[in-house]
Amino acid sequence: MAQGPGRVVARTLVQGLVVVVLALVVAWFLSWAAVRHGFFDLNVYYGALNHWVNDDGEIYDFLKPGTQYGFTYPPFAALVMLPMAYLSWHAAIVVSVTAGVLVSVVVIWWLLDPVARRSGWTRWFTLAVAVCLAAAYEPMRETVNFGQVNMLLLFLVAVDLLRLLPAGSRWAGVGIGLATSIKLTPGIFIVHLLVTRQWRAAFTATGTAAVTTLLAAALFPNASREFWTAALWNTGRVGELAFVSNQSLRGVVARLSPDHPSTLGWLALVLVTLVIWAWRIRAASAAGDHATGFALTGVVMCLVSPVTWVHHLVWLLPGLILLVDNGMAAPARSRRRIVLLAAAAVGYAFLTSRIVWSWERDFTGLDGFLGGNAYVWISLALLVFLPIRRGTAQPDGSLAGPPSPSPDAREPVSSGSAPSSRPT
Repeated sequence: MAQGPGRVVARTLVQGLVVVVLALVVAWFLSWAAVRHGFFDLNVYYGALNHWVNDDGEIYDFLKPGTQYGFTYPPFAALVMLPMAYLSWHAAIVVSVTAGVLVSVVVIWWLLDPVARRSGWTRWFTLAVAVCLAAAYEPMRETVNFGQVNMLLLFLVAVDLLRLLPAGSRWAGVGIGLATSIKLTPGIFIVHLLVTRQWRAAFTATGTAAVTTLLAAALFPNASREFWTAALWNTGRVGELAFVSNQSLRGVVARLSPDHPSTLGWLALVLVTLVIWAWRIRAASAAGDHATGFALTGVVMCLVSPVTWVHHLVWLLPGLILLVDNGMAAPARSRRRIVLLAAAAVGYAFLTSRIVWSWERDFTGLDGFLGGNAYVWISLALLVFLPIRRGTAQPDGSLAGPPSPSPDAREPVSSGSAPSSRPT
């Protein structure tokens, strides 16, 4: 039934007030909970680029004064960041924060807008609330405070898996290739394309990564030689594996025995994790559920990477949003809806709480094992239990069906479940 103009205006005013109040609450929370890192990582990039461009030094020889941290990304990343060498420090901060916020809003919109349309929510209000909540999310606020590139990489991959691939675009794979050229870890999304038999997109991603890498080698031969033969293998530039911020399987193993972490034990865990992941993304691809495949691969990247600092866990955000999506698609007041929405709320609460830092100095004992690795347990839960949905993917990444919730169209595929500080 259509609402009168007065009721629409009243509802808009109430929603606007809710957004303002929520934004104030989040701002207060950030003033209390957010750690100020002084754009540490951005400072490393900025210093390395200025050392390279303005001081005629080698980019991989640069170390931030007083630390062992230097530029750890491939030469193509240096090419992309090159304009930073011609900006003032404060201008570089503005560009970094602005770009990160804009791409974050776009990715959240892509994931949440289909939910808002199907659920009958006001779309601008849904996005505004989600952006406020994302600002409080610890990996997101760490990404901003460090001046990290995580959300830019996530955006490039999302362009492929949420927009281009469902539409059958010949350009699908370019974003993944560019992300891999900037930082190596998104290369797992090329493996994702291969495992799910997206051959053309996999070829495009591989070709893009190869061409951009060769371009950087042609322009910067000395830097490329240094990176691929030395800097890439210098793990001392990355940080301490047992540090509690390392919320990967490697971090779990390292914290069990910091002096002698078991490489064999870690590799065994990685193998099992990759088998589960491959099984689940094949099921997601068969169901036409590109969004869940995207989320699962982001989760497994965090799990199997040797180093996954807390700010890298922005890659879990799509999984949490999809829990909400699946929960809202379930029948009202059903047990399934309650469980999924509760899981999303609990996961978000833990990933906003800084709980792992309670064990920063002492992660021994059962409490240290459980609490100090809390974000790893959330990642594993998402990998195993995130529902896979049946439906035909639309060009906007949503599933076919009426705008109202349709449980039949979104039943999970029976894929089962299987049993500081500072990095740059």
